[in-house]
Amino acid sequence: MAEFQHEQLVVRRGARSGLPIVVAVHSTVLGQAIGGCRLASYPDWRDGLADALRLSAAMSDKCALAGLPNGGGKTVVAVPPGAVDRRAVLHDVGDVIAGLGGAYATGPDVGTGPDDMAVIGERTAHVFCRPDGAGGSGDSSGHTAAGVLAALRVLCAERFGSADLSARSFAVLGLGRVGGRVLRLLADAGASLVAADVDDGKRGLAVAAGAAWVGPPECLAAEVDVLVPAALGGLLTARTVPRLRCAAIAGPANNQLDEPATAGLLHDRGILWAPDVIVSAGGIIHAVAVELRGESAARAAARVDGIAGTLAGVLRAARAADSTPAAAARARIQKILHRTA
Repeated sequence: MAEFQHEQLVVRRGARSGLPIVVAVHSTVLGQAIGGCRLASYPDWRDGLADALRLSAAMSDKCALAGLPNGGGKTVVAVPPGAVDRRAVLHDVGDVIAGLGGAYATGPDVGTGPDDMAVIGERTAHVFCRPDGAGGSGDSSGHTAAGVLAALRVLCAERFGSADLSARSFAVLGLGRVGGRVLRLLADAGASLVAADVDDGKRGLAVAAGAAWVGPPECLAAEVDVLVPAALGGLLTARTVPRLRCAAIAGPANNQLDEPATAGLLHDRGILWAPDVIVSAGGIIHAVAVELRGESAARAAARVDGIAGTLAGVLRAARAADSTPAAAARARIQKILHRTA
């Protein structure tokens, strides 16, 4: 049996929606746990629970590497196909979070946005990224995308000797709120682009950015300099890594590796992987700076740009030790937590 490493795990049947509301609090060693609220379809609600456990642990790593005074948590609601009473679901989420007494605060994730945070905020004060007009910092996707671009420049400098994105080709897999923004930023930088999404309705985003539109399997295996995973996690596996034809990988998707050993498979193939917990941190860094620290927009943007320095340090450490970036990131996380303990 795997060791249970979380501080709290709450699974409650929503009083209004009847759906299982899962809130996983991984750690409060550094401070209040934070993490998004995900509304998504799963084959079984217990798959959503497993997702919450994985994602909340990753949030602890993300906060530690980003220098945030927070630990990791996650909310997951497995929603059935068809229409649901969204307001009822979100109020149920708010009630569960309120019952934790401030140990955890939530923000947007897959399936939710700032307006949803305002609804959750009707039941608990422990919520962030509400709309600007509701006293929040608004949509975090632009800040996440800005952090991704900063990371891509560092990755290209390390792998190809130059941070000039116009000289490189990218395959962006997933054109949601963050992936679509990353695609446009890369287009503005003059990069050569391939793009894909499971939703064919996103084709227009690719065309507008001058990207070649392909199917997700073709995008994954595209012959490009950098693969940018921007959809759901678990993309990189023992089955998919041999199909890759890129030289490096960095993107905002969470939990890109299906298991830690996959980092070694990428390393063995000479594919430089930027840890997703660093690359995807821009949104949470900005929200914490503005809403929890009360910092100016300029200071918050500077903190997001700091992703470049964090990633550069991890990649240097990995190169010096001839280890994987995942191992170098893990070593840094342990040092941070050891200093705090």
